[in-house]
Amino acid sequence: MRNTGPRRLSAAIALSTLLVLAGCSSGSTWHGDGKDGTSAKPDPNAPIAAISFPVNGASDVPASAEIAFTTKKASSSTVSVTDEHGKAVEGAMRPDGSSWLPSAQLAYGTRYTAKVKVTGGGRSGASTVNFTTMAKPGNLVSVRSQVGDDIQYGVGMPIVINFGSDIPKNQHANVERRLFVSSQPAQEGSWNWFNNKEIHFRPRDYWQANTKLSIHLATGGLPFGGDAYGAGDVNIHASIGDKLVMTVDNATKMMSVAKNDQEIKTMPVSLGKPSAPSSSGSMVVMVKNEWEWFDSSTYGVPVDAGEGYRTKVNWPMRLTWGGQYIHAAPWSVADQGHNNVSHGCTNISMENADWLWHQVKLGDPVIVKGTERGLDWGDGWTDWNVGFDDYKKGSALANSQPSPQPSPS
Repeated sequence: MRNTGPRRLSAAIALSTLLVLAGCSSGSTWHGDGKDGTSAKPDPNAPIAAISFPVNGASDVPASAEIAFTTKKASSSTVSVTDEHGKAVEGAMRPDGSSWLPSAQLAYGTRYTAKVKVTGGGRSGASTVNFTTMAKPGNLVSVRSQVGDDIQYGVGMPIVINFGSDIPKNQHANVERRLFVSSQPAQEGSWNWFNNKEIHFRPRDYWQANTKLSIHLATGGLPFGGDAYGAGDVNIHASIGDKLVMTVDNATKMMSVAKNDQEIKTMPVSLGKPSAPSSSGSMVVMVKNEWEWFDSSTYGVPVDAGEGYRTKVNWPMRLTWGGQYIHAAPWSVADQGHNNVSHGCTNISMENADWLWHQVKLGDPVIVKGTERGLDWGDGWTDWNVGFDDYKKGSALANSQPSPQPSPS
């Protein structure tokens, strides 16, 4: 039995401001004054800092602005940004050292001062610019994460980010560059654009059990293309629990449940009948409810037709947007372990469904083998249905790597 009603997404990745790295800063570089009050000749060995974005005196600067700068002959540099009242703005350098990123979006319609100080060879220098952020735009686009704050997930949980409107393809890289994922312990991963309104992140392999996740979507005030801008930043702290994997084999009509790589239970199943086969592939549990109404009319079969139904189903755990679930099916117990009679779902007994539902977390992997059809990409959170090298091809960045949080300047 399947339900293809509206997607229900559980609760928290997003756009990069265009760093206009053009030209030299019109801010000042300090070398010192002569004792007679006139300027001394520039010291050719003094370190130099030049802020390239924003330029001095710029107005209408996006509230997502990063401070981009270059240095010469400098062994160290520090960045400070203050608002028009002298209040310091917190921020950090990107790991690649390309720019300084505020910890939160800047205020709209506000004047700021950015200063870069450099030292080297016992000498120092500085560059300062003043700029004003744009007025609050009228077209603010929402950014939502399906990973929620302070929630524990399964080892297969992708970080799914949804935008309130399409992000033009020529803006994907700029957006992706503003999405940061940190994990403890550190694990390699990549973003993948599922479509223009949805981007996912997954590690190379399943998350390690007991991983801590920190997600920072620096999208507030970020240009999304045209007149659209990100509505705000998003910050989430979540965790990964024990490794729980369900494996369903059509050949045996059995499900094996393994916790931390040790089998803890097996149970008979009935999968989709030949006219409505279940999908084979690697899925994750996306939604779980104590019960739902399953209604055939949601996918075009009237309830009063021969194959129609409207049934209250207990312990449903959703695997695909097309309506495939694991759920209790007391009506098919006699067929479970022997025959496939469902409309595409994985039928199990009421007792087994009750037990399994209370073990499962969102993001727990479900692997189905040996059915008549494969799993369609995007029919659910299908991030694990391809290898990592293929998955990385969905990133808009040439060399896709996990995006760690910026480091303090």
